[in-house]
Parts: sequence; structure tokens; C-alpha cells
Amino acid sequence: DRFLEITGTISARDMEAQVLDSMDLERERAITIKSHPVRMMYHAPSGEEYELNLIDTPGHVDFTYEVSRSLAAGEGAVLVVDATQGIQAQTLANVHIALDLNLTLIPVVNKIDLPAAEPERVARELEDVIGFSAEEIIFASGKSGAGTKDILEAVVKLVPPPKGDLAQPLRALIFDSKYDPYKGVIAYVRIFDGVVAGRQQLKMMVNNISFEALEVGVMRPGFIPIDKLAAGEVGYIATGLKNVGECQVGDTVTALAQPATTALPGYRPAKPMVYTGLYPVESSEYELLKDALEKLKLNDSALVYEPETSAALGFGFRCGFLGLLHMDVVQERLEREYGLNLLATAPSIAYQVIKTDGAQLTVNSPAALPSPSDIDEIKEPWMTITIITPAPYIGQIMDLVSNSRGQFLKMEYLGFEDKKQEQEQTAAGKVRVMLQYSIPLSEILVDFYDQLKSRSQGYASLDYSFSEYRAGKLVKLDIMVNGQPVDALSLIVHSDQAYERGRDLVGRLRKLIPRQLFEVAVQAAIGSRIIARESIKAMRKNVLAKCYGGDITRKRKLLEKQAEGKKRMKRLGNVEIPQEAFMAVLKIKEQ
Repeated sequence: DRFLEITGTISARDMEAQVLDSMDLERERAITIKSHPVRMMYHAPSGEEYELNLIDTPGHVDFTYEVSRSLAAGEGAVLVVDATQGIQAQTLANVHIALDLNLTLIPVVNKIDLPAAEPERVARELEDVIGFSAEEIIFASGKSGAGTKDILEAVVKLVPPPKGDLAQPLRALIFDSKYDPYKGVIAYVRIFDGVVAGRQQLKMMVNNISFEALEVGVMRPGFIPIDKLAAGEVGYIATGLKNVGECQVGDTVTALAQPATTALPGYRPAKPMVYTGLYPVESSEYELLKDALEKLKLNDSALVYEPETSAALGFGFRCGFLGLLHMDVVQERLEREYGLNLLATAPSIAYQVIKTDGAQLTVNSPAALPSPSDIDEIKEPWMTITIITPAPYIGQIMDLVSNSRGQFLKMEYLGFEDKKQEQEQTAAGKVRVMLQYSIPLSEILVDFYDQLKSRSQGYASLDYSFSEYRAGKLVKLDIMVNGQPVDALSLIVHSDQAYERGRDLVGRLRKLIPRQLFEVAVQAAIGSRIIARESIKAMRKNVLAKCYGGDITRKRKLLEKQAEGKKRMKRLGNVEIPQEAFMAVLKIKEQ
């Protein structure tokens, strides 16, 4: 926001807080979900004018794919660290991505004007943990604007200008895209070689799709059409394509008349970690959901989906996400932006199943698991997690991770110059510790993040990355309602936890499923063995209310007629299961 003000990209009249976080969801949750590219012209004190193409990226671990794509399209990065929080786990993850891409890093300690700020301690962490020198670190405040001009000067001096050859055939990397009902797919591009102009005939090198550029322009931060984009510049191309699958992130755009010979490297496809089923509440909205997912995938290339059918819920899609926050955001965007009413099943993860005949399957839904007699072993994904926390909470966090089948890897204390300083910081309770564990992904899904925050009073931060698949004693836990298995509530769990999870889950479902006019049994089963059961009592209609007198035989006749009707209703009865029941699978036993 301060950059946009200083460079005059946005007038004071149009300025608002978090101007690039344009989505309602981003403003409500105070997080950045989408990367936002913007071009600004900076008039340096030296008298030179510089064109800066910046991308504002998210910070949460679930949106790391957005960050990695943005870093791959740039020459440098400004690393912003909160002066009150210090280095977070995801800060280190993003630094490693930037270093792998050989980017120039400019370290900034932000929010120095807050009462709880400790800029010197945070600067020392940056020196010790990442290896910056004290002279490189810039102290700034996004609120007051202090240090903002120093950051712009550092960008101009330290970040190398983009390379590119105007004489070479056009090569433009698509790093993001969105759908416009009038202009079709709008591709956000970084031009590496050559020049692109409006109404030019172009083609995608990977998809081999030809099209005419309806318009080219730049983001300031709205779309501003211009005549042409040249090597080194960042902008957009309105492709006019209506089929959203024809324009993929990571593809290379080239001229149809003089095509380039080799495509740009592009991006590694995102690897989903969490899977859930999305179903329209009204089955007639299936096609609308399909169109919405296609268009949303264009704007969020980490989203993966394929059609699936559930006996309980009908036709829907099995969707893959990078994490629970990503899943939550996508579901809310589908409901808000496309007006859909959706039902989401409990999240699951991808397991590798080795069958007795040696065949290997990847199963991302418990309903797709083969019968136990055909399974030799099941492998589950294990993650390497990094937790950064103040030292007083180490014991509680270690207890949480060990109860979640975690295996300790290492522990490091952050940011000390000498033994004396360590003792002073320890006495003040300001020591921060980095813990590394290996843990099954399924354990992180089940309330882990909420528990971590509550046990550390909100101070601990978490980052995770995929490690390997390991074999484990895993079983399928089926949930049956009124004698019918509900495939959308099935779980794959560790055999040691199966009874406890089954007992807890049927107890929750008993409270969540509304009472019917007949008794409903809720059961948890492993194979053919029932391990837990709860009954939802029937609602009782008083059929004797109209019987003011008469002997007992008249009353008994009415009661027997009611009992007969309830038997028939139970045989034909259909129990509606609310959305809260599917999300109950996410919760562990309340403390």
C-alpha cells in the first residue's frame, strides 16, 4: 500500500487498506489468498525513473504454490518479517524456495512502531538463522510509511534488471490467469524474449492452441490496455479463449508466424495433500458446479478435481487441496462467487495400497479402498513439520506431537550471540525454539493446528512439507446410519486409534443427526465387526391424546397401530444427515 502511494500508482482518493487484497474473503479473514501483480513507476532521488513489476504474495503454508510460482517469475524478493512475531516457520520455507531460484533477497523488519515490537531481536534472528548481515536489514513500518523509501531504493540498487532479447522470437510465461465473461481467459504473463502486441496471432507451445490477442496491457493494479509488451515486462493478454482448459499456468505463449523453438521451463504441478468430496445440495446444480470448478481452477492452479459418485450424496467431485485452509477458502469461493449451495464430505488424504497380487493403487477416498482380503499393506504419507515456538511451551507441544504419532528429529534455539545473552533471554521468557518432527499427514488434519495454537497461546507457527510414504497398521472405519453405510463418513485410521475414534464419532453424530419418528441406530464398524453404537431416540407422538375415555383395549389398539406404522416407516425411512455431521470427523475428543 505504501509503495502504491509513494509511486503515485493509486491516487489518494482511491486508496484503501489492503488495496491489493480485493477479494471479500481476504478482507474478512485478514489474509492474502491470491498473488496480485502490479506495475509502478518509481522516480528515484537520482532523477532516474524505474519500472517496477511487483507481486504481492500470500504467507500461509497452504498457499506456498502461489509463492513458488511468483518467485519463479521474478529476479528478487522482499522478505518481510514481523517485529512482534519474529521468524515464522513458513518464513524459512519461503526463503529456501527463493534461495533455490538464486533470487536477490532484501530483508525487512516490519511493524517497528508497535508497542510490542522487538526489532533488534528479530534482526539478530535474521542474521543467525538465515545469514543476513546487519547492514542489509531495513527497519520499516507499513502503517506509518517509515523505511518504505529505503526498501524501494534497495530494490533498484540490489535486484538485477530482467534479462531478455527483443530480437528473439516471442516467449512469454503464463504465471497466473483468470476468466472474464467478455474477454475469455486473461493470461498474466512475464515476457522473456520478443514483443507481443494487440490483435497479434499467438499460440500456446505446450497445448498447441492458436488464438488472437484481443488486448494486451498492464496491471496498475486494474487492467490498463497498452499497444505492446516487450522483453522483461509483466502484463496480461486477453486470449478470447472460452474453454478454460486450453490456457494452463506454466505454458509458454509464442507468435504463430515466427514461433520459438523451445518452451520455458514452466512449473512443477502442485501435489494435493488433502482430498474432499464436493456435492451440490440440489442434484440439478451438478453442471453449474462443474463450470464453476473449471473457472476457479484457472484462478487457482493448485486445485485438482475429478468426478465421483456417492451412494448417499449422488453426483459430485473429488477435489484435491494443499491444506485445510485452502479447502475452506475454495468451498467458500464456490458458494459466494458462483452462488452454489454445496455439501462437503470429511477431508481425507491419498494412501498407497499394495494389493496381494503386487499391484499398487493410489486411494484418495476411503470408499475406494479394496476389501481387506485383497490388501497386503497400506502406506500413508508422512510429513516433516517445523514448529517455531517460545521456549515455555516446548513441553506441551512435544506432548501434542508425541500423542499424534510424531517422531522427534531435531531442536534448535534461535538467535543468540553468546552464553550471557542466552541466559538473559531465557530469564525473560523470550527464547524461541525451532522443533522438527516427522508425523503422519492424517494426524495434522485432525484438529492439530487448533491444538498447537491453544497450547502455545497463539505464539507457535507451523510449516510442513511432504517426506515419504510409510507402511502402517491402517484399517477402514465405516459409519452406518439406520443400517446403511454412509460412504462419505468413512475413515482410514490407525488400528490403535480405531475404537476411540469410532466411539467418539458415533457419540458426536448422535447429537448432530436430527431425531426421526423412528429410532435410528448409528454404528461404527471395521469390516463386519461393530465396534461402537449409539441410538437416536424416536420422536413420540401422543396418539392417546384424543382418547378421553374407554377401557384399556381401545388405548392398546391405538398404540399397536402406531407401533406398526413406525416399523413400516423405519423400513422405508430415509435419514437426512446435516453438513455438521460430515465436519464432525475433523474433531478429536474434546479436552
